Amino acid sequence: RARRGRRGPEKQSGGGAVQKLLILGAGGYGRTVAEAAAGQFETAFLDDASPLALAPCARYAEFVGEYAFAYPAFGDNALRAQWLQKLKAAGFRLPVLRHAQSFVSPSAVLAPGSVVLAMACVGTGSVVEEGAILNLGAILDHDCTLGACAHLAPGAVVKAGNCVPPQAKIDSGCVLGRAAMPWKGNSVHV
Repeated sequence: RARRGRRGPEKQSGGGAVQKLLILGAGGYGRTVAEAAAGQFETAFLDDASPLALAPCARYAEFVGEYAFAYPAFGDNALRAQWLQKLKAAGFRLPVLRHAQSFVSPSAVLAPGSVVLAMACVGTGSVVEEGAILNLGAILDHDCTLGACAHLAPGAVVKAGNCVPPQAKIDSGCVLGRAAMPWKGNSVHV
């Protein structure tokens, strides 16, 4: 279920104890995700090479009963999309991860599996779809959609009225002008 902009452990755990999150990938992005999850989740890693990991990624199914949530912390958008499906099929729930120092409008919607990192901003009426990433300092202006498994790199700006396609990447320093990628069928500037 997608969440509105509010945050807190009660949204992930139903008000009980802090839930456990299994993060696939212990590289830079995985460790950044773990920091964003701090206070919401107890975290652990799976990784094929890292000494931080409990086991290789291929052993994810062994952890279904122990971890309610899992997230594939892979920067490759297509790979992340594939792993999201595998994790859901195995019985894991996808978290909504929002760093404590991000801003998400109360009217914005964050889908399960979405990540909003430190200093990122999600504007009024915007939607962040499953598996999408707003990296450090990225801005998603009002009335935008960030498609499934899309990625706004650090410092990217998507101005009002845009719909970033699934698995697209808007690179660091890029500014996507107002309604440059309008919502399908939308010819009105917002």
